[in-house]
Amino acid sequence: MNQKIDRCGSMEGLPGIGPKKAEAFGRLQIFSPWDLLFHFPREYQDLRKRADINTLEDGSRALVCAKVLMIIKGKGFGRKRTLRLLVEDGTGRMEVLFFMSGYMDQAFRQGLPYFFYGKVRVENGRVRMLHPDFMSYDGETSGQIQPVYPLTKGLTQKELRKHISAILSDGEDVPETLPLSILRKKKLCSLSYALKNIHFPKDEQKYKEARYRLVYEELFFLQVALQLSRERFGKGRCGISFSAEARMDTFVTGLPYAPTQAQRRVLADVEKDMESAGAMNRLIQGDVGSGKTLIAQAALYKASKSRYQGAFMAPTELLARQHFETLQADLGSLGIRIAFLSGSLAAKQKNQTLKELKEGRIDIVVGTHAIVSEGVQFDNLGLVITDEQHRFGVNQRLLLSKKSENPDVMVMTATPIPRTLAVVMYGDLDISVIDEMPPGRIPIHTAQFTEETRDQAYLRLEKEVKKGHQAYVVAPLIEDSETLESRSVESLILEMQNRFPDDSCALLHGNLPQLEKDRIMERFYKGDINILVSTVVIEVGIDVPNATVMIIENAERFGLAQLHQLR
Repeated sequence: MNQKIDRCGSMEGLPGIGPKKAEAFGRLQIFSPWDLLFHFPREYQDLRKRADINTLEDGSRALVCAKVLMIIKGKGFGRKRTLRLLVEDGTGRMEVLFFMSGYMDQAFRQGLPYFFYGKVRVENGRVRMLHPDFMSYDGETSGQIQPVYPLTKGLTQKELRKHISAILSDGEDVPETLPLSILRKKKLCSLSYALKNIHFPKDEQKYKEARYRLVYEELFFLQVALQLSRERFGKGRCGISFSAEARMDTFVTGLPYAPTQAQRRVLADVEKDMESAGAMNRLIQGDVGSGKTLIAQAALYKASKSRYQGAFMAPTELLARQHFETLQADLGSLGIRIAFLSGSLAAKQKNQTLKELKEGRIDIVVGTHAIVSEGVQFDNLGLVITDEQHRFGVNQRLLLSKKSENPDVMVMTATPIPRTLAVVMYGDLDISVIDEMPPGRIPIHTAQFTEETRDQAYLRLEKEVKKGHQAYVVAPLIEDSETLESRSVESLILEMQNRFPDDSCALLHGNLPQLEKDRIMERFYKGDINILVSTVVIEVGIDVPNATVMIIENAERFGLAQLHQLR
């Protein structure tokens, strides 16, 4: 009889798991057997569908079952250490290469068969796999669909499969989480069935049934939580009724340009929210350059003229400072007092700003996450705006909105989100979309280049730089990888410096200290850098009108939303 397992107990309650293993599971946010049940596979290896070595094609991903003929342990340490295997399956031979292989020295035995799953390389008739997933072959697993889980140091696929299997086969059904009426109405399988078949599906149909049930449950409880949030913080929440006499039009008509129809529509949404008795909780979505900042300016103008303070938070100091300069130019001239607050301010200046903010002598404060720190107090905060809101944690946004009694909240994003998905993700927010660009904007020209036409792309870049313009060169990796065939910014910066020796080139990536990243972006903004080689840390960046060309290396490694945002 299988041992009963306390699914809500600690991981150390499972056989063979001590403090060190429990710590490794904790790095995956797995603290109990129940958590482990909801650690789903990232993919599956269908051991029923194997490929013969003599049929493998270059660039394909394949599962091969082959016997180890030879084991060659390379010299070196760390990243330089390699392990080479020569394997055969009766139809041909293949070389398997592992990097950083110290921990795998004892993983293979000569003469035994193993499964190998990975990307195939065929060069001059020589078949290779680089750092594939692998597992031992035995009669019991040879006809199964095997789960492949996200891992961390100190854990193996075999361990996760063993422990999950033990939990699912301890003789107790998993308690149901959805009402029986919903299961019947939506024709959903039980949670117990779903978990067994998401981890160890017998066939594709059972996997689809399990996945559908689990996806439905996740979205169901997300909607329940969002509805509760809406009832607690949304339209039902008593808020501030800003003065109807403080019209946004007064500010907008004084601008040297006319808003688009889309901007006018969103301005009307926001003004209606701000004048209502309920608290505003609105998401403003629009492409870069669509005019979201105008909406924020008009809302802050209305709040200030209604004798309330406003807070505008941006994810980086440079972006926050750019917002501050824009607000200072457009609102400061109207007698509205605006201040900047960030962690890098000198203590004397910061203390003076905090004092004036608390005493109500500042109408609008613009800054980074420093705004939500404990020492920041407002006299009469009425409006909270966050730019690129998904870059802030929920706690940061909540802390800011709690610095006053029910302030109106506006969040802005340039990330393209399909409306149906936005309703699911942001069900506690009303959504306004700026779906029109201001007139006069030059259309973005997008072109695809191959390795053979790379020089043409560089010639375009060179042409723009010679005109006095600036350029971005974006790559997916920071440093070269032995297993991923992608360009890195570290190799590209050397290439740019060699190719454009008379131009100033700089390197930017996420591993740099924040102050260093801000310093580089500020130099680029000021025009001191001609070519900026970067990872996607520039995805949410400042507006650099003089940057007119961008080269994106290995574009296939970026998501559509990222590519759209970069454009």
